[in-house]
Amino acid sequence: MAEEEKKSRVLVIGATGRMGQELVKASLVAGHPTLAVARESAFSVPHKSSLLRSFVDSGVTVLKVSLSDYANLLGAVKQADIVISALPAAQYLEQKILIHTIKEAGCVRRFIPSEFGADPDKVQILDMDMGFYKKKAEIRRLIESEGIPHTYISCNFFMTYLLPSLVQPGSKIPPRDKVKIYGNGNSKAVFVKESDVAAFTISSIDDPRTLNKVLYLRPPGNVVSMNDLVDLWEMKIAKNLQKDYIPEEKLLKNIQDMPYPDNMELVFIYSAFIKGDHTYFNIDEGGVDAIRLYPNVKYTTLCPRLKLRPFLANFWHVFPSKVLISTV
Repeated sequence: MAEEEKKSRVLVIGATGRMGQELVKASLVAGHPTLAVARESAFSVPHKSSLLRSFVDSGVTVLKVSLSDYANLLGAVKQADIVISALPAAQYLEQKILIHTIKEAGCVRRFIPSEFGADPDKVQILDMDMGFYKKKAEIRRLIESEGIPHTYISCNFFMTYLLPSLVQPGSKIPPRDKVKIYGNGNSKAVFVKESDVAAFTISSIDDPRTLNKVLYLRPPGNVVSMNDLVDLWEMKIAKNLQKDYIPEEKLLKNIQDMPYPDNMELVFIYSAFIKGDHTYFNIDEGGVDAIRLYPNVKYTTLCPRLKLRPFLANFWHVFPSKVLISTV
């Protein structure tokens, strides 16, 4: 019991979302007293209500709190040592209220805002993403100006995004005959499973090495180009696909011709597979490498042991709906 009392109390905002629920689970696995914040409306949505009941059964303290209710939000924050936001993109700027409550509460030792994607201070597409990354950067600057201790999580793509279709917009499954490859197919992107992102995040919350740093998740076996992915898939299906290389100019025109938000998938493809926004830079003094810091965290990888061909049979081993590869 004494050991458990030493564990930081973790408050997860947006606990019923895809990332939020993984953070709650990872916090519990790590033995942290865990609090989950959900809006009142979540309790009347069957699958969310069921999830919240399962949290309670697992020992989570579930709090019914709205971000617009400052007093209740402050009360929730005062119960925590660590606050993690998993709010969806549409609510990024609502974290400003959360930041003010953290500042007023004065007890939070670490705040992790809702990023869980490419580093907004590194991406090269700020003129075409309709403010998606600008909002994240705005939240970063507010956190820093308020002097709030923090860690930013940069994991790039989730494995459930684009990977199941082999990066074929509008499709849910990988192609069997013809595949589109963007640019020359050599720029490398990063894919990480949501539960693994949560495990690395929770590992970092009390670590002084990650304080006021960006925690980059770049599992070596998960840093892949489109050419790598196509090679893997062709070996799996024992068939060569017809390759249609889409040059940068054509992709940019497609983005311009398609209305927002329908074009955002293409924008993210442009960012990762043309501009190389996931991997074009080295991790500097402002960041740390999660894989090096936490070698004991097991994670799902596309290419175990960094070798593609000997492990191709493990890729998309459940066709076509799931992508699960290997755990290292």
